[in-house]
Amino acid sequence: MLRLSKKADYALMAMKHLAVRGDGASSSAREIAEQYDIPIELMAKVLQRLVQRGLLASHQGTRGGYLLARQPAQISIADVIQAIDGPVTVTACSTDDGKCDQFAKCNVRDPLWRVRERILAALGDCTIAELAVDTPPLPAPVRAAVLHTHL
Repeated sequence: MLRLSKKADYALMAMKHLAVRGDGASSSAREIAEQYDIPIELMAKVLQRLVQRGLLASHQGTRGGYLLARQPAQISIADVIQAIDGPVTVTACSTDDGKCDQFAKCNVRDPLWRVRERILAALGDCTIAELAVDTPPLPAPVRAAVLHTHL
């Protein structure tokens, strides 16, 4: 099963939070953690990892915190996931180093690598800017009241 780790989920939530602010203001790890009921220590670790990978910038001080290092449209979902979880893989033999016992005889390795490339392409095409644009739910159809008058 393909599944993001909780840390990757939290990283995407934090990135969207910062992108939605849009005013260039920073947010603290505490502020983000409290907003989404995430343990502060875990959020701080996730945010630091994103800083290390160049996706966030951090500022110290009373008005310090985290902000996006680039425009939201320039940060892909793949960037965030790989910053937190490492390379996206779909098989145990995700590299071509030949360490798997079945490497030479495997008949699904190459097709699954192509699947991996498609997944990466899809994640690379979707940006934080797209996450930040919430499409509001469609309003329920309005039913006009019919007034019957009997004169």
